[in-house]
Amino acid sequence: QVQVVESGGGLVQAGGSLTLSCAHSGGASYTMGWFRQAPGKEREFVGSISWLTSSTYYADSVKGRFTISKGNAKNTVQLQMNSLSPDDTGIYYCAARGPSTHSTIWTGYHYWGQGTQVTVAS
Repeated sequence: QVQVVESGGGLVQAGGSLTLSCAHSGGASYTMGWFRQAPGKEREFVGSISWLTSSTYYADSVKGRFTISKGNAKNTVQLQMNSLSPDDTGIYYCAARGPSTHSTIWTGYHYWGQGTQVTVAS
């Protein structure tokens, strides 16, 4: 069982930045993904990082604004979000999948955190 815990959500003004963190107990063979869900909408892929290769993959909607990286603390991953807009509002989830390959489908991830709220005010 892999434990996943997110932190760092909050309220930010449009155009601002926010960094989310995710602590996980998965090993080097895992891929860590970030998803978000706005009220009334389906869960949406944001990006992912392969723990084995450190390669990253992003949704077109966040490419160039969001960056996923390994944190300084062991087994942590960060989601740096810049140039935020109200469209980025939602609950952000960190998730882990066993294969070290990327997946944009939420059902491809086996372990999930509880989610953290991000609200971008206009």
